Amino acid sequence: MKLLFPGLSQAASISARSALRKQPQSSSAAFDSICLRCRRQQLRYNSGNSKQLADDPQWISPIDQPSKIVRVGRRHGGPGLVLLALIPITAFALGTWQVQRLDWKTKLIAKFEDRLVKPPLPLPPRLDPNAIPEFDYRRIVARGKFRHDQEMLVGPRMHEGEDGFFVITPLERGDGMSTVLVNRGWVSRKLKDQKDRPLGVPQGEVVVEGLLREPIQKNYFTPDNRPDKGQFFFPDIEEMAELTKSQPILIEQTMAPDLIESLDREAKGIPIGRAAQVNLRNNHAQYIFTWYGLSVSTAIMLWMLLRKRPNEAVRRMRQSKNT
Repeated sequence: MKLLFPGLSQAASISARSALRKQPQSSSAAFDSICLRCRRQQLRYNSGNSKQLADDPQWISPIDQPSKIVRVGRRHGGPGLVLLALIPITAFALGTWQVQRLDWKTKLIAKFEDRLVKPPLPLPPRLDPNAIPEFDYRRIVARGKFRHDQEMLVGPRMHEGEDGFFVITPLERGDGMSTVLVNRGWVSRKLKDQKDRPLGVPQGEVVVEGLLREPIQKNYFTPDNRPDKGQFFFPDIEEMAELTKSQPILIEQTMAPDLIESLDREAKGIPIGRAAQVNLRNNHAQYIFTWYGLSVSTAIMLWMLLRKRPNEAVRRMRQSKNT
């Protein structure tokens, strides 16, 4: 009996160790499939240890219905990523360009304002139209008589919410001196006829103080003028000078900004002149913040997209490959 019990205990220990060795293998074999459905089937049938997978009529062989390979964890790429990468670069370049434009516009406004503080110059007998850009926004004084029979109304133009026109009239300056065009200011549509505004049609010699201005360019949406019908939608200085036998020189008559005087002139039909100030828009600082903000925001979006963590399916794939 003493010899029998040690033998039985030794055999039991050997059997237990062999069972422990086989248990991890069976566990790994039970989860060797990536497919979740196959994992459930293997777990259910391996736990019984009495049946095989093929004994169940509901079991589907991978040969009869193979699993579909799904590509997960693919890195973002293609035209979308290229476009997203180009947006911050382009926006940064546009922002830098707006910085240069801001510097140019600031210097231009400062140059015009420096001309405005200088005393007005008497207008020479004849002017060179090519030299007008060098005297843009320069204050001048001219004497002569208005040719009201050649008056031209440019519009429609809005002033304080009221519809009207700009009045452009040739100014004859006497013998030996050229005739120039004067933008006298704005009048209401209700008083566009000269007979309705006698105070706005001065007779005799007048003194005009204003600004020399470079001719503006017609934009794409402005229709062409119709001189034969007396319709002028923009001040085409060359065309107007040819019609009135004048030099292509434009003077914008100025007046002190005064609300009471403006209302009085509007009621009497006297053209309301512009203020002697620079009216150039300078919105480049806003464009700088817009473009640089777009560049920074899209760069952050691109970084977040490239640094995006893998989803749950990718982590399971990696874990199954490691095991």
